[in-house]
Amino acid sequence: MRVRECVFIGLLAVGAMTAVAAPASARNGAPCDSSAAACLDLSGNQAWLMNGGAVTYGPVPVTHGRPGYETPPGTFYVNFKDANFWSTAYNAPMPYSVFFNGGIAFHEGSLSDLSHGCVHLSHAAAVTFFNALSPGDVVEVVS
Repeated sequence: MRVRECVFIGLLAVGAMTAVAAPASARNGAPCDSSAAACLDLSGNQAWLMNGGAVTYGPVPVTHGRPGYETPPGTFYVNFKDANFWSTAYNAPMPYSVFFNGGIAFHEGSLSDLSHGCVHLSHAAAVTFFNALSPGDVVEVVS
């Protein structure tokens, strides 16, 4: 199966789980449950790293999916990481990629341009997310 980077197509939700309803750690500034290792707030354009409900890094600014390529909300697992990933779909580098929903990943990218579904981070934030997250970690995306 060929992974289509940064595009959520139909049911290509590899590693998806049921979304958690009540944000347990909103008191820490991150609107995600205590099980989340990474938290992404789509409406606030911010992301955090977390441990046991406590914020360990962030918030950091992000950009995410443009109209037609929206980053979907939900709770997912980190699938794999690649520090030097190259998108064949877009013929572009995606440094420090941490894939958590099929072809959707946190990675270094523009903080002014919207993506094809991925979550763009600054260089420093992308390196930190890459080093902190491991396959199997929970990523919660809220709208």
